Amino acid sequence: MNTHFLQFLDGADRKIVEALAEDARLSLKELAARAGLSSPACSERLRRLEERGVLTGYSADVELEALGYPLQAIVRVRPLPGMLHVVERIIQETPEITEADKVTGDDCFICRMAVRSMTDLDRILERVVERAQTNTSMIKSTTVKRRLPPVI
Repeated sequence: MNTHFLQFLDGADRKIVEALAEDARLSLKELAARAGLSSPACSERLRRLEERGVLTGYSADVELEALGYPLQAIVRVRPLPGMLHVVERIIQETPEITEADKVTGDDCFICRMAVRSMTDLDRILERVVERAQTNTSMIKSTTVKRRLPPVI
């Protein structure tokens, strides 16, 4: 979200965004009640928030272990010279990489992975081993799940 959107978010818009971030499956009636609006007014605000790019999608929070992925890892990736775009494509094409950020500093990418086993982790990392250096940390637990910063 661009900072120029902040001037256009009033209290009702903020309540809508916060409520949907907490539970994207809220009914329009419940969402309107939380925002102190009628359902038609809430629907119109939703449409405008989507058009302005404030709301870009709705999602479900899925327990990866229940899908057979008991292990998660954070992998820092430093492509070898001339391999940045090749490594970026490999990252984008690897479905076990659930998130990846291009970052500043020594590493170019920080990836979050979900894997079924350490053997799977090794197999997946083999795809980039000739093109990049990697540093892997296994996730023991998640202290803070993805969340919004304060909506001012």
